[in-house]
Amino acid sequence: MTPFTYARAASVPDAVQRAGVTGVKYLGGGTNLVDLMRERVERPSALIDVSRLNAAIVERDDGSLMIDAATRNTAIAEHRAVRERYPVLSRAILAGASAQIRNMATLGGNLLQRTRCTYFFDDEGSRCNKRTPGQGCDAVGGFNRNHAILGASPSCVATHPSDMAVALAALDAVVHLNGAGGERTVSINDLHRLPGDRPDIETELAPGELITGVELPARQLYVRSTYRKVRDRSSYAFALVSVAAALEVQDGVVADVRIALGGVAHKPWRAWKAEQTLRGGPATEDAFRAAAQVELADARPLAHNAFKIELAMRTIVAVLNELNGDSA
Repeated sequence: MTPFTYARAASVPDAVQRAGVTGVKYLGGGTNLVDLMRERVERPSALIDVSRLNAAIVERDDGSLMIDAATRNTAIAEHRAVRERYPVLSRAILAGASAQIRNMATLGGNLLQRTRCTYFFDDEGSRCNKRTPGQGCDAVGGFNRNHAILGASPSCVATHPSDMAVALAALDAVVHLNGAGGERTVSINDLHRLPGDRPDIETELAPGELITGVELPARQLYVRSTYRKVRDRSSYAFALVSVAAALEVQDGVVADVRIALGGVAHKPWRAWKAEQTLRGGPATEDAFRAAAQVELADARPLAHNAFKIELAMRTIVAVLNELNGDSA
């Protein structure tokens, strides 16, 4: 492991000030960053510990929820307001990693974990543009069963690993940031980037910018929401495909809907086309299938992952059928 300095931030302004130097990384629960440091993929010159900053979940008068970035994943999943008003988020968190990791991982750290695949870790034997920009991507012509079918590029076909982020994408969450330029907000759907020709740049955060919290809007729609994760084993595995969805049906017609996909792209994939297709139409299995087909029409499978297209379609239909049954 490369030598580094360590300091514990006393406040958000203190953290931002300390981070104004090249090579500095923020440390939350450390469940991703420390692993990457052990593998010598990440080599920060300094760590700023932000794990003991604010970690509250605040219920606002308008019904929205503000979750501080240092809040542990387990605390979010178990919070009464999250379970009752945003069940998709609680279920997504419980589908991720292991109980031990959820007890350590923080909200901010979860959103900023690296998008990665096995080639990313193979420093000596594989080319990876995320690790060394311009080097090439061996996953494109290699074993790519777990890789992206949407929004990928010749430079990178890795998929975003977070379950929580997929749920937040369906919930129209707003991410609060603080950095050298002051405070600002960004939609969760704009936080992460598609790979393009610079897959090493994964988010829209400025250097040294810190996630301070995530805001969940208050909408009755989100009460009827759920998350389904399809994976190779029942625990501690990334999604092959996952679906976060919320559905409102009135008199057999889709009044409103939110759908986000995981395991299919370099970022949580908001299914805007499927949502647009469904709104105002019949809440039927045929309609759900047609909307899924519209969303997956642009999918570009690799040699070993064409099955993900049909898997994603079937999972979308199954989740919407479940939510439609709950509305009956």
